Amino acid sequence: MATEGDVELELETEPSGPERPPEKPRKHDSGAADLERVTDYAEEKEIQSSNLETAMSVIGDRRSREQKAKQEREKELAKVTIKKEDLELIMNEMEISRAAAERSLREHMGNVVEALITLTN
Repeated sequence: MATEGDVELELETEPSGPERPPEKPRKHDSGAADLERVTDYAEEKEIQSSNLETAMSVIGDRRSREQKAKQEREKELAKVTIKKEDLELIMNEMEISRAAAERSLREHMGNVVEALITLTN
């Protein structure tokens, strides 16, 4: 037979019901409010089509100027005369392609020493 003390022990060991885990702090409660603030800000800062068109034309103009400058530079480099011996010397000594050796010589106006110094640095 169970005594009073035994019953109390049994009651203490039995779970009194489903235990709930402690509530976790909610990190994303303010998510909706944050999203609302972002959309409000975006609505205030709408991009106007005229501003977009202006920006695109500026970018296009800048690109065309850079292309023209590059073409002019290539024309200037093509005018530089280089010696075949100098070209072969740079190709053999530096073990680079013919195009790279020719480019280096043309950039240094056919000066072998300057071309070699630049290639070694």
